[in-house]
Amino acid sequence: MTKQELLSHLRVVPDFPIKGIQFFDVTTLFKDKDCLAGMLDLLYEEYKDKGITKVVGIESRGFLLGTALAARLGAGFVLARKKGKLPADTISETYTKEYGSDTIEIHADAISPDDVCLIHDDLLATGGTAAAVLRLVQKFHPRQSYLSFILDITDCPKLPEFPTDISCSSILQVQEGNF
Repeated sequence: MTKQELLSHLRVVPDFPIKGIQFFDVTTLFKDKDCLAGMLDLLYEEYKDKGITKVVGIESRGFLLGTALAARLGAGFVLARKKGKLPADTISETYTKEYGSDTIEIHADAISPDDVCLIHDDLLATGGTAAAVLRLVQKFHPRQSYLSFILDITDCPKLPEFPTDISCSSILQVQEGNF
């Protein structure tokens, strides 16, 4: 499956979640078995030689490919969830995102200093959530961290706190103005 074929399956929803926002819906990629397999293959090829020991999925769409990728890489999977959703002791990070503020948490025993972490989510827009999860993961002092996305909206301005010193990749890139 080529990246162009994946892009042809992407659904764009105007004025969601608020007027003026063009929402790129990746659920259409998940429902197609060939797209799903193709995305997993592309992610695996990107990270198979990086020594990943933990994939950190960002709630909730980061869980979908993140768990499959972790299994394929022979890595563990860590859930980065909204505040109050994890049952044991957590470490948290509060942040500002496109539509307000939020708090994200990871179990306090989820990551060790020996881990190499791949933080995965479906979409990179301003990068607020991803930057918060990266800061949260870095509290565990892993050996290395990477950022991975299905889709990067390249013409969406990234927030100043979005890291430029961490390896970041996306399967697909779109420009909101060209879609």
